[in-house]
Amino acid sequence: MSAAPLVESVSAALTKARRILAVVQWALPVSLSALSTGYEFTEHQIMRGQPLSPNLSMEILLFGLIGPSVVAAVIFYIRQLLVAQARTQAELVEMNRQLEEKVLSRTEALEQRNRDLASANAELLKLDQLKSEFVALVSHELRAPLTTLNGALELALQAENAMPGNARNTLHIMAAESKRLTDFIQTILDLSRIEAGKLTINPGPVAVRPLLQQAVDVVLAQSGRQIEWAICGDLPPVWADELLLEQVVRNLLRNADKYSPPGRPITLSACQVEADKIRISVRDHGPGISLELRERLFERFVRGLNGENAPPGWGLGLFLGRKLMEAQNGTIGVESPAWPARDAPGADFFVLTPIADMPEDV
Repeated sequence: MSAAPLVESVSAALTKARRILAVVQWALPVSLSALSTGYEFTEHQIMRGQPLSPNLSMEILLFGLIGPSVVAAVIFYIRQLLVAQARTQAELVEMNRQLEEKVLSRTEALEQRNRDLASANAELLKLDQLKSEFVALVSHELRAPLTTLNGALELALQAENAMPGNARNTLHIMAAESKRLTDFIQTILDLSRIEAGKLTINPGPVAVRPLLQQAVDVVLAQSGRQIEWAICGDLPPVWADELLLEQVVRNLLRNADKYSPPGRPITLSACQVEADKIRISVRDHGPGISLELRERLFERFVRGLNGENAPPGWGLGLFLGRKLMEAQNGTIGVESPAWPARDAPGADFFVLTPIADMPEDV
């Protein structure tokens, strides 16, 4: 409710009071002067029978002139106060009017902005839906022929000994690139399911050492990269989705293998670091990661190295790893440098996953 009517009503009352005081300022002192002078004359000459005297003159001066003048001065001061208050009231009315205009203008602008944001949000949701549908369609359409191509390449590789050397090399390259493209399509599908909230998670107790061994056998079987194990004894199982957790570890091993120089080992460790957490770590001997890059390394399409000499990749593995760990109530991070060597400081990628609550034996 606006306060302007109340302020205007008070201002009108003050104006009326000033007009009344303007009349009283002169009428009251004059009346008091005439009354006092008449009373003094009557008292001295008629009632007492005394002629004019200095005492009479002093009383007339005091009660007939000075007193009414003081009253007039006090009323004048009150009038000035009312004038100042009326001026303040007028300023308040004007300020209140301007404030209401500003509030109305800002409210209209805010409502228009909200309408624009709602419209833009609807467009973004529509575009995101179209993007998801397009990615899913393309991925499914690509995955079917890639499955056929991978199967044909596996059959061809079974008879590679009968092929010339150039043909064998070409076939291995085709198989590696086909697998890389298949992994890329699968990553896109996984991200689409995560963003759509359709990722199926089946958590349960998972033994850490067998899971790590399985990931090493799958990722490093062909590269022959040496693994340095640092697994703490009596490691309890973790509570996670075994397939998703192994997928994260595989991504970390692939990155370590890609960025480490040939002949340098990868350190794979797992220890209980908190009362309810286990830390799985993959430490490489690569070029390391700067502080600026560490802050955004787990974002979409961000890579450790870029350029023609950078290892192949799309910058989605770590982003997918972060999403998968968050879906399992875990975390993923990186520390760099991992070693004191300046030429190869390396990086330590780790995941923290909760320990499974196993029932105690009775």
